[in-house]
Amino acid sequence: MKPDLLVIVGPTGVGKTALSLQLAEDFCGEIISGDSMQVYRGMDIGTAKASEEEQAKIPHHLIDLLDPNESFSVQQYQHLAREKIRKIQSHHHLPMLVGGTGLYIESVVHEYKMPHVTENPSIRQELTELAMVHGNKYLHQKLQQVDEKTASKLHPNDLRRIIRALEVFQLTGKPLSEQQQRSESPFRVLWIGLNMPRPKLYEQINQRVDQMIEKGLEEEVRELLATEQFEQHTASQAIGYKEMIQYIKGNISFDDAVLAIKQGTRRYAKRQLSWFRRIPEIHWFDKTEAHAMIEINHLVAGKFPSYRE
Repeated sequence: MKPDLLVIVGPTGVGKTALSLQLAEDFCGEIISGDSMQVYRGMDIGTAKASEEEQAKIPHHLIDLLDPNESFSVQQYQHLAREKIRKIQSHHHLPMLVGGTGLYIESVVHEYKMPHVTENPSIRQELTELAMVHGNKYLHQKLQQVDEKTASKLHPNDLRRIIRALEVFQLTGKPLSEQQQRSESPFRVLWIGLNMPRPKLYEQINQRVDQMIEKGLEEEVRELLATEQFEQHTASQAIGYKEMIQYIKGNISFDDAVLAIKQGTRRYAKRQLSWFRRIPEIHWFDKTEAHAMIEINHLVAGKFPSYRE
């Protein structure tokens, strides 16, 4: 028998945390974070981690695993998440994978067979130098020209994966996206997608950023900057952190930093929706509709009746 798995996805600020906490109560669930930045300690406010009270009420996993100066890969996440899913299932609780980092979540739910293309040091060096001279966005745009599907999944700052995708294209003449094959999931999965009308979502995002500022995002970033080489690592490029760093360094005003965080978060939400909309298994619900919670509850109960409290 495949282990059961409930997956809850959607754009940032849509209300995934509140939904997951309610469903975890109703179905003996334990929550596995599907957010690539929540694995880092000290990055609490800007990543909207569940509060201490929420974590005490419902077990949460894959939060606060590493210091921000430690590296972390999709493969590591996949291994840890799958291990947690099986452990949670073993004591008859419902594993719930909740978050908005599409690449991480899909790496857990599905197997992807990658093309066996040997790394080419000279191509990698050439691409790295291009990024140093022209910036990461330049390489991202080059990838868009030859492999739009892969480029749409990657942030311009995800230089390692951009270089790999360009390397594969140069060596094989085929886009990486055409060479990846998705196999059957090792889990019995129910996907739930949460969304709301775009103006309402953007309003929620703006309010959420204001709340992060009130909770002390600036102080959190200052504390991280005091740690060893925070700016040298990927974690410092997370939305909310990179903008606040620019303010603290005196490069932009506080108001401009807040505005940039809101704009960056809205753009990220748009990218998240584009990613998740290509997954046909997702059952989408409009968070603003009065009957949405009832329908979601019925759907989960129909798929996983044995967990009902």
